Amino acid sequence: MSTGIIAIAAALAIAISTIGPGIGQGLAAAHAMDAIARQPEAAGTIRSNMIIAMGLLESLTIYGLLIAF
Repeated sequence: MSTGIIAIAAALAIAISTIGPGIGQGLAAAHAMDAIARQPEAAGTIRSNMIIAMGLLESLTIYGLLIAF
């Protein structure tokens, strides 16, 4: 019985920790592309900031995976 509950808790930890960053990554990429379309001369700065933000968002998902283990 407790093994099943632990498995469900691990699955929920991964699912919940993936939903938020997934939505965040989509919004960050969409807004970055919109910003690049509006100001093409700032594309390098926007791109580098977007990559940093994506890395931070991805770390949240990895933390959820580590908690599940």
